[in-house]
Parts: sequence; structure tokens; C-alpha cells
Amino acid sequence: MRHRLSGRQLGRKSPHRTAMWNNMVTSLLTYGRIETTEAKAKDLRRHVDAAITWGVSVHELIAKGDKVTKAEQAKILHARRQAKLVVKTGDALHRLFAEIGPHFATRKGGYTRTIKTRVRKGDAAPMAIIELIGLNGQPTAASA
Repeated sequence: MRHRLSGRQLGRKSPHRTAMWNNMVTSLLTYGRIETTEAKAKDLRRHVDAAITWGVSVHELIAKGDKVTKAEQAKILHARRQAKLVVKTGDALHRLFAEIGPHFATRKGGYTRTIKTRVRKGDAAPMAIIELIGLNGQPTAASA
């Protein structure tokens, strides 16, 4: 029975799915927008929102600079380590905490937009573009 199971299997085993989500989250944070299938885009939203929430949760503490207490330093370190479980490159992790977190600081979720685009020619899979809202899909100079 399938009671209370969330997410799609997408024809992959669990470790393969985990690696795929980590790679897709990293790519989305690096480039601002990616094209994938609709099913993957819908499931990717929850993984990206979780990662961005870690960046948003500590952006004010990071902005304080040197005036951070030991407890606040521990909170920042915890957020970085939790995000690092999903975001696999240093550039994307830096962008998450330096640019994306402060950008979405006043937003209460819903950090991505999914746009249905076309049907893929080879297998007729419905495709979609998933992008971060308000970042114009532009990679930074460090990530380009």
C-alpha cells in the first residue's frame, strides 16, 4: 500500500534519486533556471525550497559580520552543513548564502516558478523550465 508516501519514484532507485535531486538543486542554484521534465520540476520544488530556506534563515546573522555570538555562529554553521548535504559545489553553496538567501529574505516560501514549455521529440515527455523567481535566471560571474 502507498499510504502517506510523498514524491515520485521516477523509475530510479532511492540513491539514484537522491543524487539526481542534489545535482538538480545545485544546477538550479548555480544557473537560476534549468529545463527538465514536468514531473521532475514539480518534485524538485520541495528540495530547492528546503535548501533556500536554510539560506534565508541565517541571512541576518551572516550580515551582522563580526558581532555574532557563539550560539549564532553555531546556527550559521548548522545551516551551512545542512545545505551542504544537498548543494554539492562550493560556488552554489556560496551563492545560496550570499545572494539567494538575502534576495528571498522577505518571502515566505514559493521561491521557484515552473513554466510548461514543450513536448520532447524523442519520447514525448512534457518539458518544463523551473527557475528562481526574481533572479532573472542569470548565473553569477563566479558560477558562469
